[in-house]
Amino acid sequence: MIDRYLILGLRLGKHVEGFVDSYYGPPEHREQVDGEEPLDPRSLADEAAALRELAAGLEGARGRWLGAQLVGLETTACRLAGDEISWVEEVQRCHGITPRLTGEDEFEEAHALLDETFGDADGQRRWRESQTVPADRLQAAAAVLTQDARARTRELFGLPDGEDTVIELASREPWAAYNYYQGRLRSRVAINTDLPTPSYFLADLGPHELYAGHHTEHAWKEDLLVRAQGILEESLTVIGTPQTTVSEGIAMVAAKILYGDELHERVAELLQPLGIPYDARGARTMERVEPALRKAGDNMAWFLNEERRPLEEVVEYGMRWRRLPREHVEKTIEFILDPTWRAYSACYTNGRELVERYVDGDRARFRRLLTEQLTPADLVL
Repeated sequence: MIDRYLILGLRLGKHVEGFVDSYYGPPEHREQVDGEEPLDPRSLADEAAALRELAAGLEGARGRWLGAQLVGLETTACRLAGDEISWVEEVQRCHGITPRLTGEDEFEEAHALLDETFGDADGQRRWRESQTVPADRLQAAAAVLTQDARARTRELFGLPDGEDTVIELASREPWAAYNYYQGRLRSRVAINTDLPTPSYFLADLGPHELYAGHHTEHAWKEDLLVRAQGILEESLTVIGTPQTTVSEGIAMVAAKILYGDELHERVAELLQPLGIPYDARGARTMERVEPALRKAGDNMAWFLNEERRPLEEVVEYGMRWRRLPREHVEKTIEFILDPTWRAYSACYTNGRELVERYVDGDRARFRRLLTEQLTPADLVL
């Protein structure tokens, strides 16, 4: 069954660019699929349904995990076959979460906090511009912060022997940063330079993408599940599944788990020798309001994908409530309209809320997330 699951994910990847986030499983499966013409999506949906029946017969966490994954794969195949699936239904079936609209009163409270620190929207804009990382120092800054996060992760959660990471710059992508897990305990992280990078974004970047976020999770699961136990389904990561909801939740809380209330002072200390501005007070305010303002992005995804509101109306909504320049809002919209990523956009806020409630400050629970097969349903206590 597991071989069929891996091949199914790879076959769907031939239809959707970027759908296979990572694969380091049996190379013969990749060779087989690479040598095939793309298969009819309806047949792939049927295969997912058949495998879901088999997964239902497996006991314990592994059966639940595979069953949830296969609902996501079947949904993607059905969309490719032409089935009408609403955005809300797609998020529910692919990611195991139910998106919801957030009232503007929550955004107004966030804006009030911002104004206490920055004065008004213009003051916040000027502050953000003052925190821009010079392009020629961006990679070095990310490397310094990542090295510190790696040391903390090793101390708190350990790391598999031989793990390693590389950071590089990219452009013309719909995301701000991305982890490419390559197997053999290695990750390559790309930072998008299409827009200016504020230094407070870097405070979260290393923990989110690498330590103790995506890379740490992938490396531990490769070491403990794939290598040690032969749980080969973990060698495939595919977009549009509950696997990615949990993974984004882990990444969204990684910085807080590692540093607690010391995060911003530590980042300022590390960046100071590089001559990079970092206002800890302002960054702390941004951290407080970011969960609420991200929900404005979820509302934008709902408006565009579910309600089909006019694009310009949603751009203006994003500029108002996200308090970001037009080019930043348009980059967000590029992501939430992308056929591959439109449902994924709901993973960040919902994944964070699930993981925060589940972990509740308990690092032993966080380690469980890094090392075990858990679904969003498993995190509802």
